[in-house]
Amino acid sequence: MFIDKAGLPFMGVAVVLALGAGLWFGRAWSIPFLVLAAFFAFFFRDPNRTIPTGGNLVVSPADARITAAGDRVWPGAPPGDWQVVSMFLSPMDVHVNRTPVDGTVTRVEYHPGQFLPAYRKEAGQLNEWTEVWFDRPGGAIVARQIVGVLARRIVCRLQVGDRVERGQRYGVMKFGSRMDLFLPPSATIRVKVGDKVVAGETTIATLES
Repeated sequence: MFIDKAGLPFMGVAVVLALGAGLWFGRAWSIPFLVLAAFFAFFFRDPNRTIPTGGNLVVSPADARITAAGDRVWPGAPPGDWQVVSMFLSPMDVHVNRTPVDGTVTRVEYHPGQFLPAYRKEAGQLNEWTEVWFDRPGGAIVARQIVGVLARRIVCRLQVGDRVERGQRYGVMKFGSRMDLFLPPSATIRVKVGDKVVAGETTIATLES
């Protein structure tokens, strides 16, 4: 089990506060800050995953619960014709994101916006988000990291031109959020609303050869 480096500053501050409180006020005062450090370690945990093999698979980019699957009309969708799979991450989920397909990154776009609750459908259009386009044979796949009320910071470590493999770690969303995945109309969706999915492991869809 690893800890994503985005969580290290949070853990470090909590540990320093615990040490200070313990030295100045007694050991009992350090306990709340140690609990906070443990929470940060839990939140930013980064477990290894077993990536499925086989061509034309789309895996989940996030640990989440599916809130939309196969929708064709979606607020703020990229230009073009898409199927949408939307998923909501609770504060208890792993928040490290993984690439859904093999391909080449052709676009990374940041959109400033609001901080509406991430489960609201319009949040994908109005909230702050970062969008990555993965080019592959048969058409692009788009993954959009969306902040919510608690998630105020998106980390995306990909750049245009990067070549990625399915299931590769590429970013993290801090403290609850949402991921929208835009797929070609020809894709076959393999999940349904209410399903719990695991980043890098759960097959979201299959693509035409």
